[in-house]
Amino acid sequence: MESRRRRLSTHHARLLDSVAMAQLLLLCEYASLNGGEQSMLSTLEGVRAAGFAPAVAAPAAGPLADALRDRRVEVLPFETHDRSGRRRPQDALRRELARLIRQRRPDLLHANSLSMGRLSGPVAAELGLPSLAHLRDIIRLSRRAIGDLNCHTRLLAVSAATRDYHLNAGLAAAKTHVLPNGVDLQRFRPRAPSGYLHQEFGLPSAARLIGTIGQLALRKGQDVLAKAASLLGRQSGGELGDASDEVHYLLVGERYSDKDESRRFEADLRAAAAGAMAGRFHLLGYRRDVAELLGELTLLVHPARQEPLGRVLLEAAASGVAAIATDVGGTREIFPPESQSARLVPPGDAPALARAIAELTADAPERRRLAAAARRRAESAFDLRTATAGLVTHYQAVARR
Repeated sequence: MESRRRRLSTHHARLLDSVAMAQLLLLCEYASLNGGEQSMLSTLEGVRAAGFAPAVAAPAAGPLADALRDRRVEVLPFETHDRSGRRRPQDALRRELARLIRQRRPDLLHANSLSMGRLSGPVAAELGLPSLAHLRDIIRLSRRAIGDLNCHTRLLAVSAATRDYHLNAGLAAAKTHVLPNGVDLQRFRPRAPSGYLHQEFGLPSAARLIGTIGQLALRKGQDVLAKAASLLGRQSGGELGDASDEVHYLLVGERYSDKDESRRFEADLRAAAAGAMAGRFHLLGYRRDVAELLGELTLLVHPARQEPLGRVLLEAAASGVAAIATDVGGTREIFPPESQSARLVPPGDAPALARAIAELTADAPERRRLAAAARRRAESAFDLRTATAGLVTHYQAVARR
């Protein structure tokens, strides 16, 4: 009996060794650096330390490819869109992915988004490749899309809200797990404001900065912030409180979609910035200094209409910045009521958002209390080390199978 136990223990050790040297293929759709890509990048060091050797199939040029090469991660060119920006046919992409898998012979596939999960599920199943797909969106899916996702060995949802939404649509409950994103608590930490943004944009030193960070898109709700800011500007000193010209609004992010509605959305935001809010509504575009920028804000506002688990909310919490966010998707999982760590408002409600902005802009002690509670919440629930360890555990479990 003891001899059998030793043999089983030796076999288990060899199995773990084989997992530790597993070749990991990550699959990404876009060349840009949005929340899903940032979350993936933040785990690579820990994944490597656990013994996995990652390579990433992604567009060969762009911010994501640059960030991967900076980290000495191999980029395998995989273009999901043609030169005109149109998505290539699904069948063609699947054939190309199958060829890549046969050539590289990875031990494990991780699709970093729901879209890439749908693309790769049937391919991984047909080739007998253990695979995971990350669910970072709350969107309506067809029955065929659900079937494609269910082909994976395991599915990872960034929040319970994301998991529940897709389970109700038919996703396989037994293989769908919740794994919240984590945030680097050293990189994103409380900082005393230096005033560098005021200097960069020529703003009065006393100006209070209210920022929102995210892709310019209808689901992110920057238009609601524009309406709230306009309300505050018109009703300064009224029932919405003091909203003087010393308040400036910073919109950080770019538009990536080329759809007509997305172009109109950005145009409307720029019109607001050039109209009644001229000089106080600033579109900053993409910024690489988000960790430092957060420390300059009086408030972080996240007016999203849909949000599985807002990465910028995790970063703001870790940075000790008071936040106002819409109560959608997984946001309540970041800021549960008992934590009293953020102000939540209904989505699409510009007057409610305006009132919350006015109240917190005028109440420095409450902002400090929210900021401290948010940092404690980030430390207790969203440490990057914990999230990475959880991801590695899922990798090991899938690779063993």
